[in-house]
Amino acid sequence: MTDSLNLSRKFVYIAGINGLVGSAIARNLSHRDDVTVLGHSSKELNLLDFDKTFKSLSALKIDVLVIAAARVGGILANSEHPVRFLNENLRIQLNLFEIAHLLDIDRVLFLGSSCIYPKLSPQPISEFSLLSGQLEETNKAYAIAKIAGISQIQAYRKEFGRSWISCMPTNLYGPHDSFNDKNSHVIPGLMQRIHRGKIEKSKSVTAWGTGNPLREFLHVDDLADASVFLLEKYDGDLHMNIGSDEEISIKVLSELISTVVGFKGEINWDGDLPDGTPRKKLDTTKLNELGWHPKITLLDGLMQTYEWFLKNEGEARG
Repeated sequence: MTDSLNLSRKFVYIAGINGLVGSAIARNLSHRDDVTVLGHSSKELNLLDFDKTFKSLSALKIDVLVIAAARVGGILANSEHPVRFLNENLRIQLNLFEIAHLLDIDRVLFLGSSCIYPKLSPQPISEFSLLSGQLEETNKAYAIAKIAGISQIQAYRKEFGRSWISCMPTNLYGPHDSFNDKNSHVIPGLMQRIHRGKIEKSKSVTAWGTGNPLREFLHVDDLADASVFLLEKYDGDLHMNIGSDEEISIKVLSELISTVVGFKGEINWDGDLPDGTPRKKLDTTKLNELGWHPKITLLDGLMQTYEWFLKNEGEARG
């Protein structure tokens, strides 16, 4: 830990500021009058274009760069478009890391994903499980890109002495998530499907897989709080796990979402479709020892997320 990385009077640029993670970090920092938050929407700036990105960022005063921009999606999107997920994420990372170095930005936070860990990692998964086994095939391309990002952070630290860090959050949900049927993750995917079942007065809704896998979920506002905490308190080579320290089966999760949505029908499970990793719970001991703990319960988070979905259904469905 260190107290030398205070964000006070800093200009923080958030790549991916309108996404699930980026918007949450921007919300968190907006409560502080001593921090200036900067960012571009994807329509304003294509991060795959190095020259335009360099020109745009070099015109700004940037003390801290948060890399929350990524090509993301659920099992279906990852399975159908591995080239796109690998290439675009690598290009975004390479561009932003190189530009940060050229602009002498000495504080960078790279956000990855818990899918970087092997499919059959010992549970809970510690940071040292990285590269210890085979990845889950359904999101392998995305995971490899994120593993490369961790390695890039470590390389810049080693070769150039940069105070760059990375963190790996567990499964996220919350406002500004994608509720698109083809691109959504577990919670928004189930929520929009169950919501549709309620609106259509269906007797049942079909969900992917068996419902047996166990998952850990973290509200994105908790992730944002942890990210700001790490920017101010952590400066080390090791990527840091961020999780809720609780897990739930997908089947029980679907029942909880049904209660929140008010759906009275049944959930049918299509076992012919993939479950993904059977269990994926992060070991957050290192982060907890630094002094950070989550604050938002799953039930409260689901209720807040559904309320946001109802108010922003057009944006949410993409």
